[in-house]
Amino acid sequence: MRIALYQPEIAGNVGAVLRLGACLGVAVDLIEPLGFQWDDARVRRTAMDYIDEVDITRHRDWASFRAVRPGRLVLLTTKGTTSLYDDVFAPDDILIIGKESAGVPDHVAAACGLAVRIPIRAAVRSLNLATAAALALGEALRQTESLP
Repeated sequence: MRIALYQPEIAGNVGAVLRLGACLGVAVDLIEPLGFQWDDARVRRTAMDYIDEVDITRHRDWASFRAVRPGRLVLLTTKGTTSLYDDVFAPDDILIIGKESAGVPDHVAAACGLAVRIPIRAAVRSLNLATAAALALGEALRQTESLP
């Protein structure tokens, strides 16, 4: 299981996802360009010392990512037709989350084997990226009996 962030824009969200990966033993892929400088203090402030406990791979673009990560992609999206809480995950899935302002482009969505949504109230649009990652990863690890 891995988490991939497609062109994330907010350093604090990336830091929180890195900490999540460290705590749950899941590697994190960052697909560039990033919307902030990698040395932004907010990344380390949010990830704290956990940043040294997570396997992070940065990819210069989508093609570079797919060249080394050919596995099934599970897209987290508000447009997903399958609930996160259905039995849908496999141990080698890559959970992909798009940029905060726009999600993923059509060609990335088309490359995903599954698009899942997190059920939320109709009166709101979406969860914070890091919160969505935590819910999805926790459920994926539970379904695959891979929790630490």
